[in-house]
Parts: sequence; structure tokens; C-alpha cells
Amino acid sequence: MFRFVGWEIVKMLHLRSVRLGLAAAFVLPIIWTLAPGLKQVYGLVLVSGWQVPSLALLAGMEFLYPFLIAMAAAEVLGSEISMGTLKPLLLRPLSRTRFIAAKLIAALAYPFMVLAASLLASILAGLPHGLGGFFGGTGLGEGGFAGVGFLSAGAAFAEVLRAYVFAALTLLPIAALSLMFAVWFSSTTAAALGAIATVLLMRLLIAFPGLKPLLLTTYLDLYLHPADWAMGLSLLFIYTVGFGLLAVLLFERKDV
Repeated sequence: MFRFVGWEIVKMLHLRSVRLGLAAAFVLPIIWTLAPGLKQVYGLVLVSGWQVPSLALLAGMEFLYPFLIAMAAAEVLGSEISMGTLKPLLLRPLSRTRFIAAKLIAALAYPFMVLAASLLASILAGLPHGLGGFFGGTGLGEGGFAGVGFLSAGAAFAEVLRAYVFAALTLLPIAALSLMFAVWFSSTTAAALGAIATVLLMRLLIAFPGLKPLLLTTYLDLYLHPADWAMGLSLLFIYTVGFGLLAVLLFERKDV
């Protein structure tokens, strides 16, 4: 099973949408450091390279990263269907449950790859601004970009790393949802659009206060509110497991 999961991850890395997503995640922080309108948009003048990761995260988590995750997770299965390789794979001595579970694990690994690429690029892009201690904040901790005084390099890195891990965790339900739609629709495009449409619909439902605590979109900015991790991560875990189980059940009963 572990060997098959590794094989699925390698196959996933050869998909165009996956490589495009990793490239986009790497380029975004570099673009933001060169943007002339940072002061107008965020009221920020960069005083440290440790502020660059937050810019990439704030911009990417708004729409780009969820879209990239949805596209890649949909193509993990959709590419097999479009290339006609799904049926031959199912003839191997591997149950359908293990097959789709391996696809799910690969899809769930992708958010961490995207955020790792973004973090690496952010640190590289921040080098010209310095990565030592500074007076201010990373934008991902107490006090935002203004901070609460002097911040050491170690503390800044810890804030940034924690935020990126939380951001990756919040994207897991979107990956599982997109894979579920891929099983349902047997189409990469329809699955990705279905996942994004669901996320956008959930964003609109915040107008209903009673539903807001139960929506996964409520916790997409969990990286800015680590104090809410218990409720947020619990709900995101339930969504991820629920969408994953639905994908497995649908695939078990689907005629391919």
C-alpha cells in the first residue's frame, strides 16, 4: 500500500495542473515583493524578509491556493479516466478501496507541497530585506505587521511555519471534496468547478449566523487565528474524512 501511495504521488507530480500549481505558488511571493502598491493595499512598507511569507499567504489563500488544490485533486483521478488507464489499473490485484484511498492520500499531500513551495520562495524573496530580528511583526502573529516590539529571527520563523502548516491543513477538505466530485462526475473540469462552486457557495452562506461556525470556509483563515485551532481543526478533519469516505463509497459503486 505504501509503495502504491508513493507511486501515486510520483504520478501526480507529472500532471500539468500540479506542476503549474507548484510554479504559481513559487512565483507569487516573488511578484508580491516587487509590487509597487503594497502600501496602498496593505498599508505596509517591508522592513523584514519575514513579512514576505504573510503577503503570499494572504493573497494566495483568498482564491488561488484553493483553486490550485481543487484542480490538482480532480486531475489525480480525472487524468486516469481521460487517458483510458483507469480500467487496466482496476484489473490489478488491488481493491477499489485501496486504489481510491491511495489517490486520496496523494491529493491530501498536495496542499503541503504547494505551501512548502510558497514558503521556500517567500524566504528566498525575503533575503534582500533581511531575515534577522526586527522591530515589527510578520503579519501572522500578535500585532499583525506592526508587531508588539522586537521579534527575533527564530520567533519570526516559528510564526511563519505555524501559519503555513495551518494553511495547508485548511486546504485538505477542498482536496477531498474535489476528488469526491471527480469520482462522481468522472471529469476533471466538472470536479474542479464543483469544488470551487461549493466553496464559493459556503462563502455566501456566512450571511446565516447559525451556519457560519459549521462552514469550512469560516476556517480558511485559521492561520491568522491559531487560538481557534481546536474547533477549526476538528471541523476541518470531519469535512476531510467525510468527503474522503464519500469518494471511496461512490467509487466502490461506480461503473467504470
